[in-house]
Amino acid sequence: MKTRLWLVGTVLVGVLASGLIAQQVPLALVGATIETCAGATIKDGTLVVHRGKIRAVGASEDVAPPADAVVIDARGKTLMPGLVCSHSHIGSVSGGDSSGPIQPEVRALDSINPRDPGIQKAQAGGITTVNVMPGSGHLLSGQTIYMKLRDVDTVEELAVRNADGSIAGGIKMANGTNPQKKTPFPGTRGKAAALVRMQFHRARDYRRRVEAAAGDPAKMPDRSLAMEALLEAMDGKRMVHHHTHRQDDILTVLRMQREFGFRVVLHHVSEGWMVADEIAAAKAPCSVIVIDSPGGKLEAARLSLETGAILDRAGVLVGFHTDDGITDSRLFLRSAAISVRAGMDRQKALQAVTIANARMLDMQERVGTLQAGKDADFVLLSGDPFSVYTRVLQTWVDGAKVFDLADPRDKLLAAGGYGASSDQSLSMCCYGQLGGSK
Repeated sequence: MKTRLWLVGTVLVGVLASGLIAQQVPLALVGATIETCAGATIKDGTLVVHRGKIRAVGASEDVAPPADAVVIDARGKTLMPGLVCSHSHIGSVSGGDSSGPIQPEVRALDSINPRDPGIQKAQAGGITTVNVMPGSGHLLSGQTIYMKLRDVDTVEELAVRNADGSIAGGIKMANGTNPQKKTPFPGTRGKAAALVRMQFHRARDYRRRVEAAAGDPAKMPDRSLAMEALLEAMDGKRMVHHHTHRQDDILTVLRMQREFGFRVVLHHVSEGWMVADEIAAAKAPCSVIVIDSPGGKLEAARLSLETGAILDRAGVLVGFHTDDGITDSRLFLRSAAISVRAGMDRQKALQAVTIANARMLDMQERVGTLQAGKDADFVLLSGDPFSVYTRVLQTWVDGAKVFDLADPRDKLLAAGGYGASSDQSLSMCCYGQLGGSK
């Protein structure tokens, strides 16, 4: 006999005590409007997950819940893939220091606080996968880390793994005004490009010396973690995630990409609409930031809300990002909604916070769409993803529930208030349990 849990209002009654139940027995959500982000919207659909994977998704008349499934009546609600943010700074991440402008040996992995409440706030926004990057005050501030926002205790458990078991991530680079400082940092755009070019040529020289040594330890150069990381970028093993705003800075990145052969995602691209054809010709994906209020840096003065639409029409792969805390992770869907209002195709906007970003992280085979065989990362919404009235009801990662608006602790993280930004819980006679951590 099926175990049934019914939705009343906007929250689940009889909440699953742990996502582990969904791992041990199948879970079926029935009757929902399903945005698969891989095809047409399913008006009355069923999603079945088991042991961390999506087992089936389709029209309810075609997909029957398994006999032993826990069934959730999701009529009137919307299901969509877990959101993927291609550019975030949650986890109290930090990268390179003031000792130099190019520090490829630095790893975001070594600076992530897995108990940072920003991670749980991202869950409250429906985000399940993130690219956490060091800041943009360097020409190269270090190695990024791709994370699944599980409820765990260590950064290793958050980390996405490559096929060989290594931790997945890219390289964070930047140009424009952010890296311009006193020596040894560049003071001009021309000097910035020269410093980057010199470093890539050093990496090529390092490779030649390693190859010439032919495995002879006596002839091998001293190991350089920095050079190894740059070579991984030039070999395409690490995506270069490049902060860039002005149209001339964007073209400088593309010039470097042609010279050294690295794969690149252009981030922010405030003036990307001005060079959309050049970006499309270079086949460079763009991770766009959506800012709807004036102010900020001069190089972003010509930012346009139509950038996503213009780039998409030019044939560019377009994603959106939070740059948290520039945009709070809890408001990520708003970026796509604003872009639809500015002329972007609705389905492309949905994909821009899911599968398009997954492609930029080389994770398209695992996340970004609701399809059988993919990770069971999904979001249950109270209504249309782009409605201002819609709330994230639940967020699931690998078949485990990590956010539930019906849980008072999670609601605090979603709505804000005392204790929502603390990773500690007060336990006192007068205060009770007020902290935001789980």
